[in-house]
Amino acid sequence: MTPRYIAIDWGSTNLRAWLYQGDKCLESRQSESGVTRLNGQSPEAVLAKVTSGWRDSATPVIMAGMVGSNVGWKVAPYLPVPTLFSAIGQQLTSVGDNVWIIPGLCVSRDDNHNVMRGEETQLLGARTLSPSSVYVMPGTHCKWVQADSEQIHDFRTVMTGELHHLLLNHSLVGAGLPEQQSSGDAFTEGLERGLASPAVLPQLFEVRASHVLGKLPREQVSEFLSGLLIGAEVASMRDFVAQEQTVTIVAGSSLTSRYQQAFHALGREVTTISGDAAFQAGIRSIAHAVAN
Repeated sequence: MTPRYIAIDWGSTNLRAWLYQGDKCLESRQSESGVTRLNGQSPEAVLAKVTSGWRDSATPVIMAGMVGSNVGWKVAPYLPVPTLFSAIGQQLTSVGDNVWIIPGLCVSRDDNHNVMRGEETQLLGARTLSPSSVYVMPGTHCKWVQADSEQIHDFRTVMTGELHHLLLNHSLVGAGLPEQQSSGDAFTEGLERGLASPAVLPQLFEVRASHVLGKLPREQVSEFLSGLLIGAEVASMRDFVAQEQTVTIVAGSSLTSRYQQAFHALGREVTTISGDAAFQAGIRSIAHAVAN
């Protein structure tokens, strides 16, 4: 009989769980009990609740994300890059009876200090679904990853998503703004500015000045700022991607379309895959090895 197993993406603010039998998802559940929102509960109690009725001691549970960080259940050590893809599933950290955490990845060089948790599992799936030499993984902290079919060579992190949130919600740039509206035109205008002038720091106050002076609709500041930051990110990371390298964007549909537009503006074609599909393919590949 095909073995059952449970795959879990346990981040800072939420948790998602899937019950699998082979490659078939039997059921999925979500919880807001991220590792920073346990509200006095133990990780063991949260896991038992979210997997209630799913498992016995023979059912492996494979977890990825911030659950393995220094604010999570137990620290799952970082694997230093470069590292083989196969090494990720061979160095799991046990936190209980058949319960495992996937390690993160790190770079520690004079010119680059970086860590990731969760994205390494997406990379495992992305390698299967869309073989590439560069993976761009947008989100709160966008990862740019150099890889081949066998190993991960290097990666960088750009805090584009977090910077957008901070500027819009906790700085003068977004102070007093009305509810924001979608605007493809405002995004494109910001994107063109960011691509043309990736040294973005001197431009940030101009975002506020533009809407104060009536040059930018106050309801479209978020869209313009998003375009400005993504354009600056893609332009500033241009040297990370050689012309002959293939690029795959790993993200949800909204962020994928924005980064795809930025690459197209630079004359680069990209492949795209769903971040959820990549994550689940990656964690299934590890779970299959454990279950068998």
